Amino acid sequence: MLNFLLRRGLATAPVLLIVAVIVFLLLRMTPGDPAAAIAGDGATVQDIERIRAQLGLDAPVVSQFFGWLGHVLRGDLGYSYFYKMSVTELIGQRLEPTLSVAALTVVLTVLIAVPLGVLAASRRGGRLDRFIMSASVLGFSVPVFVAGYLMIWLFSMQLGWLPSQGYNRIAEGVGPWLRNLVLPCITLAVMYAALIARVTRAAVSEALTEDYVRTARAKGISERRMLIRHALANAAVPIATIIGLSVAGLIGGVVVTETIYAIPGLGQLTVDAVLSRDYPLIQGITLFFSLVYVVVNLLVDLSYLLLDPRIRY
Repeated sequence: MLNFLLRRGLATAPVLLIVAVIVFLLLRMTPGDPAAAIAGDGATVQDIERIRAQLGLDAPVVSQFFGWLGHVLRGDLGYSYFYKMSVTELIGQRLEPTLSVAALTVVLTVLIAVPLGVLAASRRGGRLDRFIMSASVLGFSVPVFVAGYLMIWLFSMQLGWLPSQGYNRIAEGVGPWLRNLVLPCITLAVMYAALIARVTRAAVSEALTEDYVRTARAKGISERRMLIRHALANAAVPIATIIGLSVAGLIGGVVVTETIYAIPGLGQLTVDAVLSRDYPLIQGITLFFSLVYVVVNLLVDLSYLLLDPRIRY
């Protein structure tokens, strides 16, 4: 396992480097000038050039990249053009809301999707199976922003049960913290629960056709125990894979959801950085999200060792 961790750790560096190069070049190739945005509408050409020189944007692109990369290798993600503070500090300030939304969404998704998938597999071909699979298709087909606005319209505007926007830090109380996270987490969970339920149903259905399941039934093991101890346990690897991919996919969902619900997390920060052409902030957030993606995939690979002893790295 140690060799596997070392290999994956070494493979992480090229991935992050490629991401850094692509993001850096794309930002420089797209229209727009941060210096012009900072200078304002009434700025002269001289004002814009002076700001470009202060930000180092007048240097060759190659020099800019290696200068930024050198700071990153020392743990410095740069200094935000518009927030006038360290990118690392900004990410740290916005991390709690994003982690809260992502963590609660994952818990809610797994608690809903896995039992539904197992239930559908146990009633394969029946009405309940068709209903769950039809609902999962609908849930996966509805865009996140549509689901979000529907949730706000129903639970906030019509029923008045939950707040439509904002975020309370957990230090201010668990109750207010959860109250503001219910709608965002349900909005995201609808889509990912649909996907995980379908994969769970397929994996468990395949496991139910194996010889060891027939043997368990012949021994008189109860259907419930057979589903959990035998079918679900042997279908755990593909289920863990899709859960890991869903966690990584939450990066995109969080950006949209935080914008809809005005949650001051990394998703909202990303949107603000893109709109303001804040190069260091965009690059820092992208690298952070890329690192999270790599770590999640590593944890999923390691989970295979616990779920299936036959797997060896």
